[in-house]
Amino acid sequence: MVRTQVYLTPEEQCALQALSRRTGRSQSELIREAIDAMLDGSGEPERRSQMQQARGLWSDRDDLPDFTALRGEMDRASA
Repeated sequence: MVRTQVYLTPEEQCALQALSRRTGRSQSELIREAIDAMLDGSGEPERRSQMQQARGLWSDRDDLPDFTALRGEMDRASA
């Protein structure tokens, strides 16, 4: 791990200390978890945009099987 310094407002520090006491987890652990959550969520809009751009990409293809029919066959076979 790399040591870093973070500046908090007095209110943030108080809330973080209280959360640390309540959960029994260190302040550093809580900060790392919050950063991880922020970083994980930061890629979502880009992924969503890419998915929207890809929507209908194969809509004009006629060489693909009927996926609804295939799914129905698979459902009947597994029942």
